[in-house]
Order: sequence, then structure tokens, then C-alpha cells
Amino acid sequence: MAEPKKDREAGQPQPEGDGGYNAGMAVFSYIIGGIIVWSLIGWGLDTLLKTRWIVLVGALLGIVGGLYLAGKHGLFTQQRRSAKSNPPDNEAEGDGKP
Repeated sequence: MAEPKKDREAGQPQPEGDGGYNAGMAVFSYIIGGIIVWSLIGWGLDTLLKTRWIVLVGALLGIVGGLYLAGKHGLFTQQRRSAKSNPPDNEAEGDGKP
């Protein structure tokens, strides 16, 4: 288990292929979590007030809140690394060139 940690500390390049997947899962969890939490709050208010429509308002509020949080955390913007900001590390390849 200590080997992967040594590779990270040595400056080895890390795989970058799952950034979009992670951002998508975060957006999905914000939206689903918002729907569940605010629907439960609406259901509780419906039970107390003897109504039937507040749960729907709660679900819609959860969707809007989840989208807002995802946008606030910058999960809708596409983040790409340019070649200038992340130059190749020739020394790590072991070719001996400085």
C-alpha cells in the first residue's frame, strides 16, 4: 500500500481521465440529495398543515438548490490543462536530458 503513495510524492504524472465523471457524479448527488432532503421537508410540512402540494414545491426547490450548488462549486465549467501550464517532465522519463 505504500508504493502508490511513493509514486505520487516522486512527482509521477497522475491519470487525468476521470475528472468529467467525478464532476458528473457530484452534480448528480447534489441534485438527488436536494430532492430527497427538500421533499422530506415538504412531506413533513404537508403532514403538519394537512396539505398535498408542499412536497412538490420541496422537490422543485431541491432541484434548483442542487443545480445552484453544482454551479457554485464550478462543476459545470470545463477545466482543461494546457501544455504551457503542465510541461512534460523529461527527467522523470529517465532519458538523461536536462
